[in-house]
Amino acid sequence: MAKHALKSMTGFAQARLEQDGWALRISLRSVNHRFLDLHLRLPEGFQAFETRIRQAVRDRVRRGHVDVTLHFEPAGPAAVNVNRELAAAYLHAAEELRRQFGLKTEPDLAAILRLPGVIDSSALPDEEHADLLGQRINACLGEALARLEEMRLSEGLHLGEEMFARLRAITEHAARIEEIAGRVRPAYARRLEARLKELLGDTPVDPARLTQEAALLAERGDICEEVSRLRSHVQQFEKLLAEAGEVGKKLDFLLQEMQREANTMLSKTPGVEADGLAITDLALEVKSLIEKLREQVQNIE
Repeated sequence: MAKHALKSMTGFAQARLEQDGWALRISLRSVNHRFLDLHLRLPEGFQAFETRIRQAVRDRVRRGHVDVTLHFEPAGPAAVNVNRELAAAYLHAAEELRRQFGLKTEPDLAAILRLPGVIDSSALPDEEHADLLGQRINACLGEALARLEEMRLSEGLHLGEEMFARLRAITEHAARIEEIAGRVRPAYARRLEARLKELLGDTPVDPARLTQEAALLAERGDICEEVSRLRSHVQQFEKLLAEAGEVGKKLDFLLQEMQREANTMLSKTPGVEADGLAITDLALEVKSLIEKLREQVQNIE
């Protein structure tokens, strides 16, 4: 099997860093997407770090929908300060709305605590520690990204093994189709010649011309070129699988070309004799394998 370094777009990872009485936890979750689509969830007061977080992810991930969640956990309950005046104002507003609209539900205290400013920003590191906090965010994010990449590579390895197996099956089917097609073409030409003679009856016709016309008609049903191009696409596909980098879109294009060749084989093959039916069955199996490959390629970076 060729060596390959594919990356799946599916993965999950997290990292945790504890220091100076507080902790950071960063979670990453990625799924397939046509482009790189980043969604960040940051605690109150951490918006200043958004740009550097986005850039760090872009440096390591090329495609996929990636959710980045950062949790900041102060040490112990004493480190969490509640802005009671603001919380009271939110509760008062909620109570006013409840009475105005005749609602029976009571205000949700947990939801109130999640509103902006209720958990006092004094629980966060002050400005003079912002640079240090940024360095620690970088370290924690770097560890999480390394774990995500490891998982994506592991899943990519599994996908690659499955795809190589399907490519081998396509190559075997192509060889079998070519073998059968070698018998079908001359037999088809002979049947056409016999049919033309039957239709023409006693009409005088140049035998050489009759044979030539039958051969030309049979040639239109020749699928040798399609088999050859299919093999070429498979070889290109295998070469791309062995390359590191962003190959998902290129693989998808090759699969479209492979599907086109399989469709042409089906349209050109007369399926009325045993050999023709055998080619049809094999070409349909090739189409099925290509569809399975396309499903897998959708998850490759």
